Amino acid sequence: MKKSQQNQSWVSLAFVWAGALVSIPSLLLGGTLVSGMSLGKTLLTAFVGYALVVFIMIFQGMQSSDLGRPTVKVAEQVFGTKGSQRIISLLIMVGCLGWFGIQANVAGAAFVGLAKAFGFTIPTALSSLIWGLIMVVTAIYGIKVIRVLTYVAVPYLVIVCVYGLYQALTTTSWSQLVAYQPATTLPLSTGLTITLGSFAIGAVIAGDYSQYSPKRRDVVKAALFGVVPAGVLMIGVGAVLTIVYHAADLNAVFLKIASPAIGGLALVLGTWKVNVINAFSGGIALNNAFNIPAKYHKLSTFTVGVVGTILAILGIMNYFTPVMNILGAMIPPVAGVMSASYWLTHRGHASEWESVPGFRWAGVSAWAVGGIVATVPVVMGLIPGVVHPQINPLTGIVLSFVAYLIFHRFETNPARDRMTNDN
Repeated sequence: MKKSQQNQSWVSLAFVWAGALVSIPSLLLGGTLVSGMSLGKTLLTAFVGYALVVFIMIFQGMQSSDLGRPTVKVAEQVFGTKGSQRIISLLIMVGCLGWFGIQANVAGAAFVGLAKAFGFTIPTALSSLIWGLIMVVTAIYGIKVIRVLTYVAVPYLVIVCVYGLYQALTTTSWSQLVAYQPATTLPLSTGLTITLGSFAIGAVIAGDYSQYSPKRRDVVKAALFGVVPAGVLMIGVGAVLTIVYHAADLNAVFLKIASPAIGGLALVLGTWKVNVINAFSGGIALNNAFNIPAKYHKLSTFTVGVVGTILAILGIMNYFTPVMNILGAMIPPVAGVMSASYWLTHRGHASEWESVPGFRWAGVSAWAVGGIVATVPVVMGLIPGVVHPQINPLTGIVLSFVAYLIFHRFETNPARDRMTNDN
């Protein structure tokens, strides 16, 4: 892409990233954090967690801004064309599957409450199945419907959240909110990992949007002013609503705002809006990961939606924290490898970038080192009674960064050697 085509302002980019955070998952994250932390600690965790997200986004985004290419293309230098295609696409696909299931679960439970308000009873599993299928069919055939959903769902969700917050603050004093203490304790490191995991995919693929920005400083300003304020605000709203309405379950909280019909409809519309994007993006990732022709994208989208719906029926919502922890452990090391290659090995010079065919085992292996070390304690934590170490969210990134610098020295790669010799 030529620089003349990169005419996106930093304000426009900031709104794109902020808009992604004004969503049900952000509110859900606020409720999850405050169920194990005080309000002050929750807000601190949100600020630090999104600061880490911004840190990743800036270095990822500036690479794409320099090159005018999306993340999966930029990564072809360090992972190789096939390595980039497989690793990044698979991570995006898995993330979209998990999010689709979680949001279909939220929508299903919300619709159950909505139906009760009108005197109907429907099992949550059946409701999740129905809404999962509605969402995926919309993603396949309803482009115009998707636009209408966005125009309707976002303002409606914001209005309901603002009203709920107003309602909450008129019944609960600020001193009561500050004095709130949860029944259980959530470690800060776990809270940071969950926060990072909630937007890990967005951080790593930040270049998909910043590729249209002409200057590095545009990426920096957009990340700082778009992500942190929106992220902390939505987590704060979710946390306050959870405290005031005495329910960590987002469905229970929203059903108490104004009326079950109003709150339930906000959840259904909000999750519907986001899930059509999850299914659509997951379908693209599935095609890229397995070299499926683009003409089968509708089938791939349907497949992602159906699998996500099955996860919803099985109750993936009950595993929200583990899912976010695993995503927060596996995905960020991609940025560690890419940053080591672009910013240190090649000194941030776009002229030194080159797509490398096949797999680059130095990059793939370095990502595996950081991803495995960060993920194993998370998996161990799912086993009752097993003592496991607490891993800092940056651990996987740093390990992959260092591992690449070491492996790169011993790698025999003709394309890399040619670049080195040319310089």
